Amino acid sequence: MSPKHFLDIDALDTATLRAIIDTAAAMKKSGKVPKALGLKSGAVLAMIFEKPSTRTRVSFEVAVHQLGGTSIVLNPHDMQLGRGESVADTSRVLSRYVDAIMLRTGPHATLTEFADNATIPVINGLTSRSHPCQVMADILTFEERKGSIKGRTIAWVGDANNVAASWVHAAVRFGFKFRIAAPAEFAPAPELLAWAWTEGADVEVTENAVEAVKGADCVMTDVWVSMGDEDEKERKAALRPFQVDDSLMAVAKKGAIFMHCLPAHRGDEVTADVIDGPQSAVWDEVENRLHAQKAILAWCLGQGRLGNKTERAPAKRAVAKRPAAKRGPAKRTTKRTATKHSPAKRAAKTPRVKVSRAETSRAKTTATKSRGARR
Repeated sequence: MSPKHFLDIDALDTATLRAIIDTAAAMKKSGKVPKALGLKSGAVLAMIFEKPSTRTRVSFEVAVHQLGGTSIVLNPHDMQLGRGESVADTSRVLSRYVDAIMLRTGPHATLTEFADNATIPVINGLTSRSHPCQVMADILTFEERKGSIKGRTIAWVGDANNVAASWVHAAVRFGFKFRIAAPAEFAPAPELLAWAWTEGADVEVTENAVEAVKGADCVMTDVWVSMGDEDEKERKAALRPFQVDDSLMAVAKKGAIFMHCLPAHRGDEVTADVIDGPQSAVWDEVENRLHAQKAILAWCLGQGRLGNKTERAPAKRAVAKRPAAKRGPAKRTTKRTATKHSPAKRAAKTPRVKVSRAETSRAKTTATKSRGARR
């Protein structure tokens, strides 16, 4: 049986992703882990950090402990990964020692090579391409505040980085509108947009922040300069018009929330008035990393079913049997009841968004850049 990897949102179907979100919400609400979702005794999660982390490390470590397992933390100084030993061989070795691996690395190819050679689940803790665990926590946060995300409008302002890429994947799977406002040089990769549009997603790219945020249910951003970025001065100059401040939030829908995956640089991508203001949901977002990752681990390793069906079904009420009445010979029934089978409903696709030729051209000519880690 192949291991259940959690590598990217676009690699899983909507039903699985929805079950993970619903399980995270249920565990957060109850404060308990359903017995059916607990890990086997002695289960170990190996966490490999080629890039520093605060939220990812702490939330995963607490999550596996709350599920009944334990964890070990590894960094490049502790092991031979990619140095004296190949990525593939390291994956094979760890598969013999632990029950799952969470990898936080740079090149996405390192993650896929790790997963291709592992016989246990591998989880994407962040790569330069995507950050799916963060976006699962973000969707949980949005739905706590605003209800179902389906059909809603999410606006991303600033560098369309790895987190934004996972939001594009989520727009396809969860059926919401996703607007991205970014300078041309920081726009999403053309192949990512092409995939989303082919899948029928309502994704729009613009260079106008007001246009993207107008009427949005949620406004999001991320840091302008990440680990490994050497062009700090140039990046800040290009992204300055994309700062999220009170005036930009004012054009969003009334009651819109603000989210940021952190760490935040107040005065750059967002003002203190916004991130520390009443519309901010960032601290719920932080907490929900724990609950989302607990559900991801339960899906990867647990034996129980996720979602609402993790709750035990109510016992059937016993019905006392009546003594059999004396009856004459049974009458022959000639009338038959026809059973009608309604045809399966075809899943409705979100209509493809119309974008200007200029925007499409800009996206297609934008060179794909590797983004650094955010957290």
